[in-house]
Amino acid sequence: MAQHLSVLIVGGGAREHTISYAYEKSPKVEKIIIAPGNDFISYRRKKEFVIDKECSLKNPESVLRIARKYKPDLVDVAQDDALAAGTINLLQENGVQAFGPIKEAARIEWDKRWSREFMQRHQIPQPNFRYFDSEEPAKEYVRQLYSANPLKLIYVKAAGLCAGKGALKSRCLGEAIRNIEKMKDFPDGAGNVFLVEDGLIGEEFSYYAISDGETCHIFKSAQDNKTVLNFDEGDQTGGMGAISPVMITEPIADEIEELLISRAINGMASEGTPFKGILYLGGIVVDGEPVNIEYNARWGDPECQVVLPSLETDYVDIIMACLEGRLKEIQIQQDNKTRVCVVGTSRGYPNDYSQVRGKRIYGIEEALETEGITIFGAGINVKDRKFYANGGRLFSVVAEGNSILEARQIAYSAIAHINIEGNNLHYRTDIGWRDVERCLRKFE
Repeated sequence: MAQHLSVLIVGGGAREHTISYAYEKSPKVEKIIIAPGNDFISYRRKKEFVIDKECSLKNPESVLRIARKYKPDLVDVAQDDALAAGTINLLQENGVQAFGPIKEAARIEWDKRWSREFMQRHQIPQPNFRYFDSEEPAKEYVRQLYSANPLKLIYVKAAGLCAGKGALKSRCLGEAIRNIEKMKDFPDGAGNVFLVEDGLIGEEFSYYAISDGETCHIFKSAQDNKTVLNFDEGDQTGGMGAISPVMITEPIADEIEELLISRAINGMASEGTPFKGILYLGGIVVDGEPVNIEYNARWGDPECQVVLPSLETDYVDIIMACLEGRLKEIQIQQDNKTRVCVVGTSRGYPNDYSQVRGKRIYGIEEALETEGITIFGAGINVKDRKFYANGGRLFSVVAEGNSILEARQIAYSAIAHINIEGNNLHYRTDIGWRDVERCLRKFE
């Protein structure tokens, strides 16, 4: 394989920061370009890094312009909007070697109605659902549901992409009706079609697989925390933290692979749209059995931050084997560490956090001095080696250890060094609490 490679990563957050680390570890990679990236991604790097902000993730032509500008050996399209817009299609049509699913395969994420109907066709376990394109029939439907069961849990979900915030929990009729009315407020028509799904009672988990359309390899399991407050309360966010691996999946790993991953990969191939890229499975364990919540067509954020660093195999070798259709020829090695990610956000996120923008972030360098800690940046501006808030989710503090107890202690010791002027830093203090309880029960 060629040496002195240059890689262009398309995306701008902590996920792309993490992916850049995986490429940087490869001795084959000499230069990394990230578009649009963020200031913190290039902080303290060992190889040549370029951040080019002159692109839009929803405009494939702008990504193609950057690819033509730098002429990378490989383009890794890591972000959902870019995949949904057909960026891979355009790059490949113009002779650029690009990693990620084409738009037609990424539909498994960007069209949740289609995704649910796909699962029906291939007998993939999932909750009961109905889809709607107007409010009144949906409101009548939920009135019927709550008339039959006033305590029913349901989710109202936008069919389009909503940056992880499109699934709204409803625990009573009034809440369900309000959530239906919120669908019209999502940008770019993401909620013009929406689903009403049965809420499932169980414990959620995440799985990732890389597929070349036929063969797939599965990475470590993970568990993320989507809501803004402790113990999974409050509004949906893009993700407040994650752990990997997660204990709940250990006894049912074979069932997860067969029912929820292999059936999806085989189903996409049988329908003439092989899935080539990273497939994310968001699942839930209900009465000991795995059930699908959703698929995504790329690494998730923040799970990527705790799964991908465990990789011991050269990431370039994996990606090239995937692109060349020879994944079956390689073995993927992962370490035996446990990782915990705690996401730091601006106070007010996921709602109004405008008052935090531009405020100074203190303590990042001190946190980085903690052994076993890596910090991946998202909404951070860097000016004169000083850090400033520039978004909702600001950074991911990732700790590794020999157990969930050790990794969690390291993560929270590190983030305790960090603050935003005016006491404007928010983070959850309970990431990994389920596995912590499982570990502690072993000592009883």
